[in-house]
Amino acid sequence: MWNKYKPYIISILISLGVGGASALLVRNQFAMYDQINMPPLSPPAILFPIMWTILYVLMGISCAMIYTTETAPESDKKTAIWLFAVQLFFNFCWSPAFFGLNLYLFAFIWLMIMWVLIIVMIAKFFTINKTAAYLQIPYLLWTTFAAYLNLGVYLLNR
Repeated sequence: MWNKYKPYIISILISLGVGGASALLVRNQFAMYDQINMPPLSPPAILFPIMWTILYVLMGISCAMIYTTETAPESDKKTAIWLFAVQLFFNFCWSPAFFGLNLYLFAFIWLMIMWVLIIVMIAKFFTINKTAAYLQIPYLLWTTFAAYLNLGVYLLNR
């Protein structure tokens, strides 16, 4: 039974670990969220850790589904998991750029690259396991909303 769930547990823990490590790097800078000019529709700060936890769990499940799909060629699965890892690296680096260094324009550009990587990853996931691809849609939508907020912060605080 452990072998059945092991890829899911590991993948979820990796996703949550990357998000948690990024948040730990900038934990003292989150207070700036309440001190800067925010665009309309900005949610309360408490919503972010809740949303990101949900998204990281979905991302981990999705990646594990790709890993455990037996009908796909190994080369396709490796490419999909590599894309997952690359976009996760971009995800990890965004918080330090935005919160830690206050590089709002750079963070926005970085986020747009991440957004494209997420789309490419979803497209690759779709060729392997459609459900795994669909599980990434909330992440893409939240990243789109984050890009709106990031751009708004840049424009309102330069």
